[in-house]
Amino acid sequence: MGWVAIENGIVIPMTPDRQTIDGGHVLIEHDRIVAVGPGPAPNRPGLQRLDAAGGVVLPGFVDTHAHAGHALTKSLGASASDWMGNAGRVYAGATDLDFWRAEARLSALERLMCGVTTACLLMGGGPDVMMTASPDAANAHLDGIASVGVAEVLAVGPNRPDGPRLYGDWTGGALRERRTDPGRQLEVTNALLRSVPGGGLRQLAVSLPVFTAVDLSPEGEDGAAALSRAAQRVAREHGVLLVQDGHRDGSLAATDARVGLGGPDALFAHCIDLTPDDIAALQRSGAAVAHNPSALMSVFGRCPAPELMAAGVRVGLGSDAPAPDRSFDMFRHMFQAHRYHARHFADDSVLPPWTLLEMATIGGARALRLEREIGSLEPGKRADLMVVDWRKPHLWPPAAPVERLARFATGADVDTVLVAGRVLMRGRRVLSVDPDVVLDDAARAYAAMLPRAGLGQPYEALAAATPHGGARL
Repeated sequence: MGWVAIENGIVIPMTPDRQTIDGGHVLIEHDRIVAVGPGPAPNRPGLQRLDAAGGVVLPGFVDTHAHAGHALTKSLGASASDWMGNAGRVYAGATDLDFWRAEARLSALERLMCGVTTACLLMGGGPDVMMTASPDAANAHLDGIASVGVAEVLAVGPNRPDGPRLYGDWTGGALRERRTDPGRQLEVTNALLRSVPGGGLRQLAVSLPVFTAVDLSPEGEDGAAALSRAAQRVAREHGVLLVQDGHRDGSLAATDARVGLGGPDALFAHCIDLTPDDIAALQRSGAAVAHNPSALMSVFGRCPAPELMAAGVRVGLGSDAPAPDRSFDMFRHMFQAHRYHARHFADDSVLPPWTLLEMATIGGARALRLEREIGSLEPGKRADLMVVDWRKPHLWPPAAPVERLARFATGADVDTVLVAGRVLMRGRRVLSVDPDVVLDDAARAYAAMLPRAGLGQPYEALAAATPHGGARL
C-alpha cells in the first residue's frame, strides 16, 4: 500500500486534548499512521494524496456490540417476541454456509458504508442461539468479513444449558442435523481460538450467556456456574475478551458474587436497570459496558451510561446489529443516546457532542481493549479512518464540526473509508467488493432461508428487487 496522505480536511484526531485541525493531514505508511498535523503532508516516495477538502477526517467508528445473522433477519416479526422466536428458528435450523457468508458480507458492507471500521459481534443471538455446533458457520462468517476488508472481533461460545441442542444445517441443499451441548460448543470455541491468530483485523473473543442469581445457585458440572467458570477459563487461557449480552437489574452483582465478572478483559452489553451493587461490581472488576441506546433492551430498561462513565467505568457505543428494527449507523446511535438520556434527566446538556463522539471511537476502542491500536488518529496506530462529506445542506454552515457529526450527520454522509491503510471506499464508491454482488447474494440467501424456517408472507422478498444487478434509472 505504500504511502498515503489524507489532506485538506478538518482533522479530528479524538485525542485527549480534543483538538481540531482546520486544513490538516494524516500521513500513512502501509497500515500505520505516521503523522497527523496542519497543512499538507510532507512528500514521500510514491505518495498517494487523497484530497479531503470539504470533509471531516476522523477515526473509524468502533461498534462495541452487534450480532452475526441479524443483517438477514431484519423485520422478521411484528413484535420483539415474534422476532425473537423467528430469529431462533432461523439460526438453529434454517441456514447454510452460504447464508452465513452472504450475511457477513452484507453486514460488513453496511458497516463500511457507515464508517464503522471495527465491530464486536456475537456469532448468533436472538434467544441466545450461538452458531458453535461446529466451527463452520464462524469460519464462513470470517471469510465474508475478510472479503469486504473491515475489522471485527467475533465472540464465540456456548448456549445456555437449557438452550437448543439440535441444529439444522442446509449446506448442499439437504437438511443435516447436528447435536451439540454447551460442553461441545466450548470445545469448538477452543478450536476456533487456536485457528484464528490474535492481533489481526479479524480477532476472536469468548461469549457467555447472562445468568441470574437463581440460574447460578445450583452446583454441578452441567450448571450455569460451572459453564461460566469454564468460559472464563477459556478466555483467560487465550488472552481474549469475555463478552456477555443482556445484563440487567442485579445480574452483574449475582455473577460477581458467584463466579466473578472476569476482570478488565470483560465486556457486558446492555446493562439496564442496574442496582447500586451492580455498579459497584463493575467498578471493582474494571469491566467495560457496551451501551446500545437504539436496542429493544433500551426500551425495556435504561442503561445508566452517563452515571457509569462518571463512576469510572469504560463505556462504548453499540448498535446491537440491524435487527429487528435499526441499523449499523453509529451517527444514528449517537443521536439516540443523547435524546434517550436527555429525556431521562430532562437536561439536554447530558452527553454533549464530544462525549458522544468519544463513545463511538476511542471509548469503543477502550471497551474492546484495543485503544493502543485504534480509536484515535495518532502516530503508530492502525490507519482506520473515515472522511465525512459535510458540504451538504443538513450539515451546513461549516462550523462546529463535532456537533454536526454527533447531532446532524448520518452514515450516508461518509465519503471515504480506510482500514489498515487500505482505501475501501472513496467518493462513496466501494472498492473492496461489488455491492451489487453482495446484495444479490444476500437476497438469494434470504429467499432460501424463509421456507426452511417456515416463514412466508409478509416476509417474502419482492420480485422486482432481487436479484437484479442494481437499479438502472
